[in-house]
Amino acid sequence: MQTSNTNKTIPPPFFRPDPLVPILFITLIFFMTFLARVMFSPLMPSIETEMHLSHAQAGSMFLIMSIGYFIALAGSGFISARIYHRFTIVAAACGAGVSLILAAASYQYWQLQAAIFLLGMAAGTYLPSGISSLTSMVDARNWGKAVSIHEMAPNLAFVTAPVIAQFFLLYFTWRSMPAAVGAACLLLGAGFAIWGKGGDFPGKPPGAEAIRDLAATRAFWFMVLLFAAAVSSTMGLYTMLPLYLVKELEVSQSFANSLVALSRLPGVAMALAAGWATDRFGPRRTITLMLGLTGMATIGIGICRDPGLATGLIIAQAGLSTGYFPAGFALLSAIAPAKHRNVAISLAIPLAFVYGGGIAPAIIGITGDAGSFATGIVLVGILICLGSVLPVFIKN
Repeated sequence: MQTSNTNKTIPPPFFRPDPLVPILFITLIFFMTFLARVMFSPLMPSIETEMHLSHAQAGSMFLIMSIGYFIALAGSGFISARIYHRFTIVAAACGAGVSLILAAASYQYWQLQAAIFLLGMAAGTYLPSGISSLTSMVDARNWGKAVSIHEMAPNLAFVTAPVIAQFFLLYFTWRSMPAAVGAACLLLGAGFAIWGKGGDFPGKPPGAEAIRDLAATRAFWFMVLLFAAAVSSTMGLYTMLPLYLVKELEVSQSFANSLVALSRLPGVAMALAAGWATDRFGPRRTITLMLGLTGMATIGIGICRDPGLATGLIIAQAGLSTGYFPAGFALLSAIAPAKHRNVAISLAIPLAFVYGGGIAPAIIGITGDAGSFATGIVLVGILICLGSVLPVFIKN
């Protein structure tokens, strides 16, 4: 339906099948590409043992992935400008599938590093196109709800990755999981190319004007720091938590994977609740509350030495940490001009992931080799707490 004076398409009501069904399809793509990245966390104790890796080498795998993610995400605008957002999403799913199959076939450390790097690059092309497609299908007043549905994908991936990993480790080897998930990604990418909807418009490459406008915006850099803290609380801690539980707290790998999976269940509901809170109370208040509580829970995990109390803290931290993202994406979309929105995401998120998904796990791995994973976890928690004060400095 066209307006007579703006010549823009009016998004349909949120709970109609259109756009709800396309949003769910895009969310499924996000789930698979996110599962592809996080599943190496519950597999890492087995990979570390088979390949004779140190804790620092295991942690550096996630840094390598985040570097690939950074490169692809920063340049994703050039890709979506040429093949449109829809087929950028297809390329992300298929690229992740190929990379996972290569990882499954790797028997040397450098081969696995290369496959992980390619996986990061493949997954990195998705997010700007996914968010841009999502926000284009609904009215701005429903962005919080739409993004909260989208953000169920990583939370479900966090929950299911350890469960699926435990199944494959029980009946097969660690290599069977990336092979199976890789094949599923290829099929899903092909299906979206044929039946998927949304994203039938080009992205905007990060040209000089967009980079200059965003770089000159102080709020943009605060958002980078906020996302870095938030990613370290989810991806950063999640990737090293099984190693911490198995190697330092000396629990079984099956218990560690079960606990990590269980801890992520509240996050699914928290993402929806945070979407509602963002629309009701505003993203700044939501971010301050979520990051502050998450940081304190993260510090508690590092300090606590009792397995029972640590279990409760891990569950609480995992649930709280997901509350940032609906508010974070809503605020990032609000501070960026509409014409630069996908560019803002393609610049902010990779910068955040270099620290949150790469440097933070590497720090935890290095302190683990020095004898204390807990020291790295506490340091990460302190930085998350410091991030909770930043929203007061952010203006639209």
